[in-house]
Amino acid sequence: MAVIRDSSNIKVEDGTATVSGWVQDIRNMGGISFLTLRDRYGTIQITMPKKKIDPELFGLLTKLSRETVVSVTGEVKASNQTALGLEIIPASAEVLSEAAVPLPMGVIDKVNVEMDTRLNNRFMDLRKPEVRAIFELKALMVELIEEAVRGNGFVQVYTPKISAAGAEGGAELFQVQYFDRPAYLAQSPQLYKQILMSTGLDRIYEIAPAFRAERSNTNRHVTEFISFDGEMSWIENEEQVMAMIEEIIDHVLVGLKERGKKQLEILGKEINVPARPYPILTYSECLKIVNDGGLPLKEGDDLGTEGEKIVGDVMAGKGVDLYFIAEYPEEAKPFYIMEKDGTPYSFSFDLDYRGQEISSGGQREHRYDRLVARMEKKGLNPDDFSFYLDAFKYGMPPHGGWGIGIERLLVKMLDLPNIREAILFPRDPSRLSP
Repeated sequence: MAVIRDSSNIKVEDGTATVSGWVQDIRNMGGISFLTLRDRYGTIQITMPKKKIDPELFGLLTKLSRETVVSVTGEVKASNQTALGLEIIPASAEVLSEAAVPLPMGVIDKVNVEMDTRLNNRFMDLRKPEVRAIFELKALMVELIEEAVRGNGFVQVYTPKISAAGAEGGAELFQVQYFDRPAYLAQSPQLYKQILMSTGLDRIYEIAPAFRAERSNTNRHVTEFISFDGEMSWIENEEQVMAMIEEIIDHVLVGLKERGKKQLEILGKEINVPARPYPILTYSECLKIVNDGGLPLKEGDDLGTEGEKIVGDVMAGKGVDLYFIAEYPEEAKPFYIMEKDGTPYSFSFDLDYRGQEISSGGQREHRYDRLVARMEKKGLNPDDFSFYLDAFKYGMPPHGGWGIGIERLLVKMLDLPNIREAILFPRDPSRLSP
């Protein structure tokens, strides 16, 4: 007896097969009925001619509620009436789990369902092929990232997600009770990945959760996300870090376009692979673009969501999707970023994708005395960061790195309307369940 698993690879030949899945739909046409059975790989038609099927079996299958889980064994027949080119004439069936009625939301119904309803019933929402395709592409994207970094000599690491201090300080930290003292959920692996640069592990990456206590209820902010962080030593400037990110992103885009065809087709999306190298704009150039676009920002101001969008629109007019923005004012960047001597700028950059920042990075300050001075300049107490600073006292190579929000990257690649579309169970200021 054959067991059909991947319905996109079924060979059309007569024989017996067992298929298991969810009842997607039942159509009763008088003398014949059709049951559409759905699994991860697609759907298959169970055809039930009333005169040729055992009456008890016919009654069982035609009265099943939608989304009931059933296993059907029967004869495989070639058919030019179905998308797969085959159908199954059932000989027996087993109801594995009956679905309650009514459903909390439809799976194939062409009715708009609010985001909250979808997220409250995510188990049902994920039964939709177009929703599931997003997460299959997300898994493929992570696989492609890992291919790219490992091909460039990076070692995967895992850093703590409960820390005594935040990587950047500020009010974006979630405080937790750690036995008899306070601790914080990691907003970034920044301090740990820099510590590792002093060990001889000169190229490392991590793909792991990060937490930001931002009370932002927007379509691009969540409080828990997956961050792809990298750090590399022996660099001469931040442009070497930018070149590495570009190579990784290009590998991801090309790979998704080639290997994710089935999922992209389900979503009705196409992946555009921009030409390389990606353009590099300076912060000052972007400030002029933004001012010319009618947003009155002054030197040192954050470009912000509106400023990023203006720059993105100008770049889109030039046919550019991905571009770097470099040389941000040092005041606007964290303490670990290296200052550009003699200027108010820093060796830092963002990677923007169609008007939205998806990555920040730069060259780090590896010289102990200057790093301490940067911390003090930012109002931080170096004594609170001794575990971090100790690694800089005994030989630290020049290094730089980046952080990329996995979900933000996926959202821009697939042109999704909300970052929550790319997170299985999102967390934001108003959502802590499911």
